[in-house]
Amino acid sequence: MEAITHILTGIVIQIFCFIYLIFPFNLIFTMIFAFLSHYIIDALAKMTYHTPEAHPEDKVWVIWHILTPALIVVLLVWLIIMNWILVLLFLIGAIFANLVDIIDWLVFRAILKKDREVHYFLHDSIDFIREKIPPFTWIPNWNQEYKGIIIEAFIITIIWLTILFTLNFMPTNFL
Repeated sequence: MEAITHILTGIVIQIFCFIYLIFPFNLIFTMIFAFLSHYIIDALAKMTYHTPEAHPEDKVWVIWHILTPALIVVLLVWLIIMNWILVLLFLIGAIFANLVDIIDWLVFRAILKKDREVHYFLHDSIDFIREKIPPFTWIPNWNQEYKGIIIEAFIITIIWLTILFTLNFMPTNFL
């Protein structure tokens, strides 16, 4: 899925960990659950519009790939307006929720000098989950279909609404 989906998921996980756990467990479990969430989210990505290659000639693809990074900017501005400390705090959940991509796409690609077409170590295990473990095997493959945008937009909306409703329960003493 798109980075915004992972970022929002990491934030939700962090909010729940900070509501229900005390320091240092809130940080430790945020890191663990946010990292593991990437596997679940990417296993579900089969039903979202997520083409393996760029399609700059496709207007829908271009709009989607302008909109999703723009949502990250909107999220950042929204959090700064609410409380700029939240931006710093939620970096933990956001980074760990994207750590699989950071490791595979940035670190391993740079070290191994491979192109984007090749799958990497951590994403190979996501492919295994997606292809071998029910209920993920039952998910339709809509990676090339526009209706997958509706699915991811729905997921993004639900996660964002979860943040809105749970942020009020977050303790004011973050650590």
